[in-house]
Amino acid sequence: MRLDKFLKTARIIKRRSLAKEACERGVVFVNGRVAKAGTQVRPGDRVTIRFGTREMRFEILETRDNVPAKEAGTLYRHLDK
Repeated sequence: MRLDKFLKTARIIKRRSLAKEACERGVVFVNGRVAKAGTQVRPGDRVTIRFGTREMRFEILETRDNVPAKEAGTLYRHLDK
């Protein structure tokens, strides 16, 4: 699954266009490397997103095309710093 689509489906970033912009700015990393919006992600990948001075780190547990809002949090797990 594309990274920008995963970020939207998992409701980490509200819209896919915003996820794409974040990738273009170079603030999204997959497994320690700067990631483009089209980067393919799969379970086990570790993603880091920098929001200004904050940083969100998580591991992808599952990729699905459509997920109800209540289940979106089950697609990933937060990682400690």
